[in-house]
Amino acid sequence: MSTLRFILTIMTVAVIMTGCDQGPATTDNGITAEPQVATSKDFGDYIVYFNAITTDELQPDVARTYNIARSSNRALLNISVVKKVEGSIGAPVTAAVEVTANNLTGQLKNLSVRQIQEGDAIYYIGDVPVANAENLVFNLSVTPTGTTETYEVRFKRQFFND
Repeated sequence: MSTLRFILTIMTVAVIMTGCDQGPATTDNGITAEPQVATSKDFGDYIVYFNAITTDELQPDVARTYNIARSSNRALLNISVVKKVEGSIGAPVTAAVEVTANNLTGQLKNLSVRQIQEGDAIYYIGDVPVANAENLVFNLSVTPTGTTETYEVRFKRQFFND
């Protein structure tokens, strides 16, 4: 298993464990709210996985390899898209991925994602500056390659850097 895939798997497991036995809570405006910490959304034939952490949580060699600045003042967004395949854990697929992020005061945060492919694994990552205790609302639009369906995911994360 590659270093990045190992780190991202650990991140996902840690987030999933914090929300065990709790279903995702959704607010009236459709934002997945903490503490349940949803990390995926099922769309029938596809599952979109997502996570956001501060970049100082990455190992230095992983950050260096993927040109990610390690800082408690930067958030890393990680997205992957998996097509369901009967009898397996699914197959990662490429997708057109667009992301917007804003804080709770409505300030738009510039965020673009780039694709990383390692063997069979396909990830989309992007990073953005964050202030201490800042909440960001991420809006993902994901269109798997070969489909015309666009899947929308909206979730909120709070970042601490003190």
